[in-house]
Amino acid sequence: MQNPVNSVMFRSHEGVVENARPSAGGRDVGSRGPERWVKVLDQTRCIGCHACTTACKSENEVPLGVTRTYVKSVDVGSYPNVRRAFQVTRCNQCENPPCVTACPTGAMYQRADGIVDFDKRICIGCKACMAACPYDAIFINPEDHSAEKCNFCAHRIEIGLEPACVAVCPTEAIFIGNIKDPNSRVSKVVQREHVSVRKAEKHTRPGLFYKGAHAATLDPIAATRPGGSTFMWSELKDSTKTVNSGHPEKGHHNSSAAAKLSYDISHSVPWGWKVSLYTWTKGVAAGFFPFVLLLSYFAKLSFSSEMTRVIGPVVSLVFLGITGVLLIVDLKHPERFYLLFTHPQWKSWLVRGGVIISLYGAALALSLLLGFTHNSGYVKDLGPVTIVLGALTAVYTAFLFAQSKARDLWQSPLLGPMLLVQAALIGSGGVALLHSYLSVTSYRWAADVFLTMLVLHTLFVFAEILIPHPTAGAHLAVFEMTRSTMAKFFWFGVAAIALGFLFILSPLVGVSIALLGLLSYEHAFVQSAQRVPLA
Repeated sequence: MQNPVNSVMFRSHEGVVENARPSAGGRDVGSRGPERWVKVLDQTRCIGCHACTTACKSENEVPLGVTRTYVKSVDVGSYPNVRRAFQVTRCNQCENPPCVTACPTGAMYQRADGIVDFDKRICIGCKACMAACPYDAIFINPEDHSAEKCNFCAHRIEIGLEPACVAVCPTEAIFIGNIKDPNSRVSKVVQREHVSVRKAEKHTRPGLFYKGAHAATLDPIAATRPGGSTFMWSELKDSTKTVNSGHPEKGHHNSSAAAKLSYDISHSVPWGWKVSLYTWTKGVAAGFFPFVLLLSYFAKLSFSSEMTRVIGPVVSLVFLGITGVLLIVDLKHPERFYLLFTHPQWKSWLVRGGVIISLYGAALALSLLLGFTHNSGYVKDLGPVTIVLGALTAVYTAFLFAQSKARDLWQSPLLGPMLLVQAALIGSGGVALLHSYLSVTSYRWAADVFLTMLVLHTLFVFAEILIPHPTAGAHLAVFEMTRSTMAKFFWFGVAAIALGFLFILSPLVGVSIALLGLLSYEHAFVQSAQRVPLA
């Protein structure tokens, strides 16, 4: 027998949601309509049968190797006082979804009824949504190469049916409804009973509520990984491209009780070596020609010199072009890169960064054209704009990384100043190498700046690793960077940057080693932040 409650009936023998109003056309950020769909997972009823996982795969044709939802399990306690706790893991349908803000084309969007959905037709496969999601709920479909996740089975909601996972759950541990309806079942449970959400500190306002879930299942690093190479039915993958759940340090966990993961799945690292390399090439582009211009303004390097007219803008343009190629090649749909400009979502720092890089590239090209035509006066007039755009090109990545709310290490306020220091380090070092084009005064100025930036960068690095971090995620990222998977890149980078002081004896050796060390450090920093389990 069906028991409708206002506009929605949450559970019926037929699995029908009555009078559900379609909202597919709404793309407002935030639930502004009369509905906000949420889901309650009653873990006191969950038996770990994985029916929801298989139903989701069947309903949404999810390929092998990836999943929109799954049931993780944690063994809590020590023998003989042990229990197995389950937790259904999936998209949290946030009210303030960071994936929507980070998506550069609006492929991830929020409907008027609060459901966070996706449009594969305009997905460029940049993986910004994956980096932004604090719950690791988004993946790249290996068959169509587009971002995908749980979307509440919106296609079923719109025709009055429950999501597939709700319909098949044998214990009715999963139910949905409109939390704005005070008479709905979800509203009564969420408002009157004890429920939990994951990572409330991220201010995403999740629409996924857990009733009776053990804390060791909600915190992705509360439990330790098993000692072998497998979970109960899945592998612990030994790859830099994937992250295994659980705390990586043996004997360490964030749970007050002993806790060990018995079943979980690995998750893909969103951004690989191309993004690490892009941060370095972008530093070269952003630092070289602006530093040449500063020499011209303050150190008596003539604006009519070959360095200012030709070499400076050419070097920056070449490395800016390499940066652009790396960004495009890293897309899963590189042929759609133009959507960044024709279908932009302006809150995304990928879009804003693309505009900044384009403007900087235009300023460099114009400076080169003016240099070829010996209009040094116009190069001087354009110089302040070029320097500002170069600084913005260097620092915008800090804002891009900050949109990745999942990656605590990237939330550091030191990141912006550090990127400026890196650009100045690269620019001054690169210019010093071309000393034959410089006056003695200009060379000494470049050498002094290079050595000063080496000191500043080293101080920033040690401040990053020595100052206590406020979150367990950032602390674990530093562990991964300094003592685990990325340690060899990090310590080589630190040592090589320190050897940059060989510049005093040999500029070529000092600058070359320092720039190689900076590339190694960048790789360690970018990758270690992504090696912290989130699901």
